[in-house]
Amino acid sequence: MKILFFGTPVFAEIVLEKLLNEGFDVVGVVCQEDKPAGRGNKLTSPHIVSFARQHSLPVYQFPKLKEHIEDFKKIDFDLGVTASYGKILPKSLLEIMPCVNVHPSLLPKYRGATPIQTALLNGDKVTGVTIMKTEVGMDDGDIYLQKEVKILPEEDYSSLMPRLACIGAEMLVEVLRKIGNNTAVRTPQDHSKATFVKLIQKEDGLLDFSQSAESLANKVRAFCEAPICFFFVGGERIKVFSAKAIKEDSNLEVGQIIADRKRFLIQTKDGILEILKCQAPGGKAMDAKSFLNGYHFKSQAVDI
Repeated sequence: MKILFFGTPVFAEIVLEKLLNEGFDVVGVVCQEDKPAGRGNKLTSPHIVSFARQHSLPVYQFPKLKEHIEDFKKIDFDLGVTASYGKILPKSLLEIMPCVNVHPSLLPKYRGATPIQTALLNGDKVTGVTIMKTEVGMDDGDIYLQKEVKILPEEDYSSLMPRLACIGAEMLVEVLRKIGNNTAVRTPQDHSKATFVKLIQKEDGLLDFSQSAESLANKVRAFCEAPICFFFVGGERIKVFSAKAIKEDSNLEVGQIIADRKRFLIQTKDGILEILKCQAPGGKAMDAKSFLNGYHFKSQAVDI
């Protein structure tokens, strides 16, 4: 079975590595095009490009897939596999190849591009991975295999994402082998139970301290890699990479800062948010104690 792999970020790279390690014949990698990144907006390739080339795999970066159907017809492959590719495959492409998708949620829950972040943002205790047949609609194809995964109490996107990718890769191998020997079985989704996630924008990272400490901690967990949570103090943007909720009653005003050079606490609508790792403008990300030793607060409350 010759596989054409579609994927772009680290999640996809983990799945692709598993396929190669298991001896599957991957004939090429399709990923999103190079994009500006960093302070200089230098055009940068997805990380999976260098990984693919290290393994002598051809890389295809088509801006619009439907304009390259003839190019796909020239590639010798039997099956497409998608894992966090980032684009919906057009009907014209799916008509020339069957395709299997690795999706990190318990479909039909959390269809769309940000299921891992959404599960963390909502404070879910359980998530999962689904291996499904790719169709034209948004993650609405029949299910081959599904597995529940518990979300650990302090887990954030940086730890949950690769864990789900590894689980999904194992599941994918099982499904592909069944497809290969014609024993794979598919189950239709219950579309009436479908929920959809939204794309995350940079401004979504703003911490609103009129919300509960728990909801803010969940947001930090979900956005610890991108877009990174933040708030303002005296007009300065403070990025937050790690935080936890503390259930304590106090008479402090919402947004008031409690910093004693050891702990960085901020009063919320319900409870206190303890900042564990943060970054000042022009500085480096550091633990709260180190941050407090060097940062001069221009205000004793966050900007509202």
